[in-house]
Amino acid sequence: QVQLVESGGGSVQAGGSLRLSCAVSRATVSNYCMGWFRQAPGKEREGVATINSDGITNYANSVKDRFTISRDNAKNTLFLQMNSLKPEDTAMYYCAAGPSSATYPLRAAEYLYWGQGTQVAVSS
Repeated sequence: QVQLVESGGGSVQAGGSLRLSCAVSRATVSNYCMGWFRQAPGKEREGVATINSDGITNYANSVKDRFTISRDNAKNTLFLQMNSLKPEDTAMYYCAAGPSSATYPLRAAEYLYWGQGTQVAVSS
């Protein structure tokens, strides 16, 4: 069973930065489409950023130019660098792994494995 463990969440003020990490075990991160998703209370889970096995990235419009997804193949770890954070970025952030052939990578339904999440809180 693939295991995903997120870390790096926390509380920051608006304009600040955080870097999320997702340690992957029992799978090779470069063989999957990997994604970061988030869910705020009372809202649906939404795709934030993805990177497929070819290294092609996708971002939600709301985070473009502020967030950067990357992976370290040697460490089998996925990252999300979040800059210029806004209060509306407050949510539980989840790491997910899906097939490299994901058609709509920002759709949560495409993903097979999920981490437990890490909380991000941005205050104004």
